[in-house]
Amino acid sequence: MGGLRELAAPFVAPGPSGVALRTRLKQLTAADEEVLRRVGAHLGTLASGDLKARCRDGLGHDAKAWAVRKRELTPLSSARWAGAITRATHEQWALARRCALAHLQGLQAGVRMLRHRLSLPVGSKGSKKAPGGYRSRREWHAKARRLRVLEDRLARERAAWQAGTVQVVRGGKRLARMRHQLPAARLTEAQWRARWEAERWFLRADGESGKRYGNETIRISPDGQVSIRLPAPSPGWRTPRTAGTCSPAGSGSRTGGRSGPTAWPSTGPSPTASTTTRPARAGM
Repeated sequence: MGGLRELAAPFVAPGPSGVALRTRLKQLTAADEEVLRRVGAHLGTLASGDLKARCRDGLGHDAKAWAVRKRELTPLSSARWAGAITRATHEQWALARRCALAHLQGLQAGVRMLRHRLSLPVGSKGSKKAPGGYRSRREWHAKARRLRVLEDRLARERAAWQAGTVQVVRGGKRLARMRHQLPAARLTEAQWRARWEAERWFLRADGESGKRYGNETIRISPDGQVSIRLPAPSPGWRTPRTAGTCSPAGSGSRTGGRSGPTAWPSTGPSPTASTTTRPARAGM
């Protein structure tokens, strides 16, 4: 039987061993908080610019454009930080794309249902598989107007989908809209601003197969020690070497490190760090 591959003997593939960690860092010194806030803000600015570039490329984005974006970010941070930022940007754009498709499909389903029910006589009964007509002329008229609104919205969404346009907000749409409802949210403008800036920070790293403790950027040892490789400072930073300690919440372990920028305000939520350990692919 030429051309056909032989079936291998069955075997049990190992289960996934990846672990995603997101923890709030506590037991920090003033220098630690200053460094983490400055690093998060710096990487968050780079992530915002990278997301803007990815949205601008739209459907024309390819592997070469991805490499160009990463090369532009590397001198401003590091190769590993640039890889984490571009990967997070790609995932965020892809998620927004999937949400846009789901919204488009929902509009199409709504338009189809309205057209079906409007085509039936007023007061006609439905069946188990399909609804009947509307109960009154008044309801029929209201649904006809609703159909025109959905058709216009569907045309806009379809044009945006075909053009590759997505709607995405770094920091979250809910928090962005909360800015206009501060009394209802029981927040002051300063409190909202602190949350907004914290949500737009970037301090995460993806795991690397074969690397000890997950990756070479944010490493969390089994006894709770955390070490973070700082990115390259921006031209305006002053970077004296200061002692730094940080540990996850609930951990008594501390680890020393060299910190960089200074003169960063110590207001807002406590810094957080996230890391993802990805296992090697199991053979099939």
